[in-house]
Amino acid sequence: MLGWAVTFLVIALIAAVLGFGGIAGTAIGIAKIIFFVAIVLFLISAVFGMVRGRSSGI
Repeated sequence: MLGWAVTFLVIALIAAVLGFGGIAGTAIGIAKIIFFVAIVLFLISAVFGMVRGRSSGI
């Protein structure tokens, strides 16, 4: 799941460069949505990783 979060983050950064630079006006909204989805996925995978790491260590 962390791999998917990183993939979405890279796609969001590429879309942000294209959109925020003025090359594609519609990519701005898409970049924002993908960026926030990537952040949420990263936080979810980080929480599950911490929970999974604690339970297996006991």
